[in-house]
Amino acid sequence: MSDAKKRATIVDVATAADVSIKTVSRVFNDEPHVRKVLRDKVLKAAEELDYHPNIMARGLVGRRSYLLGLIYENPSPNYVVELQRGALDRLHGEKYRLLVLPVESVDKAAGKIMSILRAAALDGVVLAPPASDHPQILSELGRHNFPFSRVAPTVSLETGPSQTTDDVEASRKMTAYLLGLGHKRIGVIKGHPTHPSSSARLAGFLDALKSAGITHSTDLIEQGYFTYESGLAAAHKLLDRPDRPTAIFAQNDDMAAAAIMAARDLGLSVPDDVSIAGFDDSAIARIVWPRITTVHQPVYDMARDATDALIAKLDDKPFEMLGTHACELIVRQSTAPPAARS
Repeated sequence: MSDAKKRATIVDVATAADVSIKTVSRVFNDEPHVRKVLRDKVLKAAEELDYHPNIMARGLVGRRSYLLGLIYENPSPNYVVELQRGALDRLHGEKYRLLVLPVESVDKAAGKIMSILRAAALDGVVLAPPASDHPQILSELGRHNFPFSRVAPTVSLETGPSQTTDDVEASRKMTAYLLGLGHKRIGVIKGHPTHPSSSARLAGFLDALKSAGITHSTDLIEQGYFTYESGLAAAHKLLDRPDRPTAIFAQNDDMAAAAIMAARDLGLSVPDDVSIAGFDDSAIARIVWPRITTVHQPVYDMARDATDALIAKLDDKPFEMLGTHACELIVRQSTAPPAARS
């Protein structure tokens, strides 16, 4: 038989702190009107005894699971890592835990969203793009009064607590930077057509060209899906032609990294023969060579703050209905002025 240390119970904590079991329970349920001196005694006793409340047992008593969901449909692993990291960091030390619910297609999942959430026994859910903009999902959650918060929505911002960023302005800034380098023939690799950010980033790109008096050719726009593979195929189409663009603006960093590989496949140097720019400022933008000029999208911050708002909503505490987060242009080695062609 093992002589491992017996796990401490709520009774042990109450005895060590010289308070009632009810007081210990109130402290760990974060209830109001518990005097600070008592709260400190309970927490000190719990730390000394290495006591951790049983979340499942607490949920049975309060008819709550203390589980929050994170729903996303994004094939970019770099984006997803930042999304999860933001939510998990906010939950550190909290009574809530995170259940990740990736879906292959938000459109297909929309009609059964409540079944998915109820089967997982969630208390609330954080919606990432494109779920955060899906009208049927928002309608169903509202109809069932199910708590949620939204990451990077672009429409109906009054519907639920939302953390937003301006994709149009961020794309406009990147395009203006490329134009400032002297590029006039710029290719675009679009993101997934179901993601509103894809059309927003294209709108910012075209707006910047219009402001500069440049007419853009539609044959310089290729469809991607926010994946490396789709970026590789799209970049080959843009670069394997005599009138190739002098720069490519990919709508995420995975596709920008793929464009660098496509350039190498075709014997082109980045940025000497073609400049490559991305979007997100994910880890891959700092790992590949040359490192990618990109837009820093605050995915981590938006996920963290959306989780914070959802927790506050569930705990009947004040929360911010609309948070805004600025994007930032990050200039690295993958872009340069266009070389003169003979």
